[in-house]
Amino acid sequence: MPSGDVEQRLITAGVELLAEAGTDALSLREIARRAGVSHGAPRRYFPTHQALLAAIARQGYRRLATVIEETIGDHAHEPRTALMMLGRRYVAFARDEPGMFALMFRHDLLRGNNIGLRQESTPLFGVLVDLLRQAHRARPTETAAALWAALHGIAQLWHWGTLQVVTGFDTPEPLLEAAVDAHLGA
Repeated sequence: MPSGDVEQRLITAGVELLAEAGTDALSLREIARRAGVSHGAPRRYFPTHQALLAAIARQGYRRLATVIEETIGDHAHEPRTALMMLGRRYVAFARDEPGMFALMFRHDLLRGNNIGLRQESTPLFGVLVDLLRQAHRARPTETAAALWAALHGIAQLWHWGTLQVVTGFDTPEPLLEAAVDAHLGA
């Protein structure tokens, strides 16, 4: 069996396991079992457990990038509209793929992987920076980082049910509007 096939089977098994059981279930042994390979096989393709987790997280970054690109589409020249659309999709991604969402930002699990997740996350961040530049915001990089933190917080706290309790809202829409408006200076 070609090595690329086994490597991809391990990643696919990890993505599926993550979707079913979350980050705590991502043991090398269980990923190998699901991929139909020996428990030692992952070490032949990924030098560390973190390297395999990073390869799994890379799939999430790529999916999120595709979803964001498709979502913004023709609205990329309308910063507020595009940012609202991006915020909605970000919250939906956290809701629909909570295991992947958690793994993608768990640098404690991904540390030392030497796999270059920066290449996957930087373009997503660049979308925010570009939209804020179009909106003529001073310090677009800093503002993009603050907006991302706000969107991430909304996504995570909404997923946990915290924001529903404290606000009484049945949708995160007003929170997304407030975050976008605050960072656009509206």
